[in-house]
Amino acid sequence: MGSTYFSRAYAAVIGVGCALMLAVCGCAQLPVDPEGTLEGVRAHTLRVGLSPNPDFVNIQGSDYSGSEVSLVRDFAEHLETEPEFVVAGEETLVKQLETGQLDLVVGGISSKTPWTDQVGLTRAYRETVDALGEDVKLVILVRPGENAFLSELEYFLDQRGHTT
Repeated sequence: MGSTYFSRAYAAVIGVGCALMLAVCGCAQLPVDPEGTLEGVRAHTLRVGLSPNPDFVNIQGSDYSGSEVSLVRDFAEHLETEPEFVVAGEETLVKQLETGQLDLVVGGISSKTPWTDQVGLTRAYRETVDALGEDVKLVILVRPGENAFLSELEYFLDQRGHTT
């Protein structure tokens, strides 16, 4: 009975522990949004910060156009909601993103943005060339920590063939 019995008992305890761990982990839905951004967007509107930048975000009165404005409108349609736009400079928009007044910000924003410590960002979804002839990878800024929302946005970008 000696060591073989204890080895089997130990293996059984480890097996049960692993099974319980998998069961508990399987119950948690990941990724999550601590502030409920994805749920809120689907229930209400997609609050979008627009930072003017030719080709990506153009503002003429209350008319918004450009490749990123179109992309955001398509994302809102994907989520079965409507976009609500706020126009301002990047610094103001980042503050609004941090405080939860916005869900995302676009405006030809580079992956080398100085805002990485304050907000979340998507993987680079497009490459372009800036006015200096430098290659630039574009990202979309999102609320920090809202990983389910970020995951849904990146899934949308992947489906549209927009990731580099």
